[in-house]
Amino acid sequence: MADTAPEVPVEERQEDSDVVDRKAEVLAEQIKKSKHFIVFTGAGISTSAGIPDFRGTEGVWTLMAQGRQRPSAVNTLQAVPTATHMALVELQNRGILKYLISQNCDALHRKSGILPDKISELHGNNNREYCEDCGKEYIRDFRAVASYEKTVHDHRTGRKCTRCGGALRDSIVNFGEYLPAEPLRLARNHAKKADLCLVLGSSLTVPPASGIPEMVGTRKAAKLAICNLQDTPLDGLADQRIYSKADELMTRVMAKLDIPIPRFILRRRLTVQMETTGGNRHQLKVCGVDVDGTPMTFLRSIKLDQYCRRAARTEPFNIIFRSDLDLGTELKLELEFIGNYGEPNLEIIYEYAGEAGTEVLYLLEYNPQTGEWKTEKEKSRGVDEDSGHT
Repeated sequence: MADTAPEVPVEERQEDSDVVDRKAEVLAEQIKKSKHFIVFTGAGISTSAGIPDFRGTEGVWTLMAQGRQRPSAVNTLQAVPTATHMALVELQNRGILKYLISQNCDALHRKSGILPDKISELHGNNNREYCEDCGKEYIRDFRAVASYEKTVHDHRTGRKCTRCGGALRDSIVNFGEYLPAEPLRLARNHAKKADLCLVLGSSLTVPPASGIPEMVGTRKAAKLAICNLQDTPLDGLADQRIYSKADELMTRVMAKLDIPIPRFILRRRLTVQMETTGGNRHQLKVCGVDVDGTPMTFLRSIKLDQYCRRAARTEPFNIIFRSDLDLGTELKLELEFIGNYGEPNLEIIYEYAGEAGTEVLYLLEYNPQTGEWKTEKEKSRGVDEDSGHT
């Protein structure tokens, strides 16, 4: 790792604000005209969130090459997505950004609101693990990364798949390992279709990921724009080269597009299902899920005080109790979160409808600025039966 960065880092440049502003104007016009706009991101977009990059003047590998200690950094689990992250989410939501390719493992893109079918995380995600046997994925509110005590190629996290019992592996791509085939295929397909590619905060020195923007830059009918503080090997292919921090460029671009950058809201999805197992015996099943149904871990415990004194503290969260329930009975569930953003406990109400298998989806939104939750619920059916947790 340290040997991938020089002891004397490449010089960083910051263009004057008026120069960046003019280039932002050009980029905004290119975005307006584009039919298939893609973005390629590197560690530089997360530095303003307190997460260090790798090859910058204070980058992780630069400091290692120099034999210097890295200063304390923000825990990636507690980092707040930056203005650039949120700008990309808004461009996605408006249908302007067609696809995002990222080298970052910090999970901020997904946390910010980038949809799973709109991104290729080429180097993995610290919060995502998968079953090596059946392929089922799990999203966690903790670092789902192997210990690597014996070898960096042993990706087993120590947890098991609830679908088939197979060993779960982290999704991180270490040096010398192949990139995940499907995300790489999708990234290349979108690069072939792209008429505009914007690179944000990447040194573009790590193949094969760096080959994605290169595919765009070598096509006459497409344009490549690169925003990075240091020179990159692909600068000669760029139609526009911006020496700027990603946030400074993207806030200007969004202003010229007349599109406000939204604030970060932590969004969670929770399914609650009642099953009657005979007589007056009931089981309440509570699961966190991502937007595509992927199991998602963000709870520590669930309490149902009026019927069960013990809190459920392990996934899947199943609360078993005996009681006659009338239609319309309201069950008050107290949710305790892992709480990386200091989320307070939240009470939700599940109304017993007497319909076997009926599942209710709760949409939870937490505002870190105000410390408040906002909830709404909707009935859903036909959810993947094996979307359990470990």
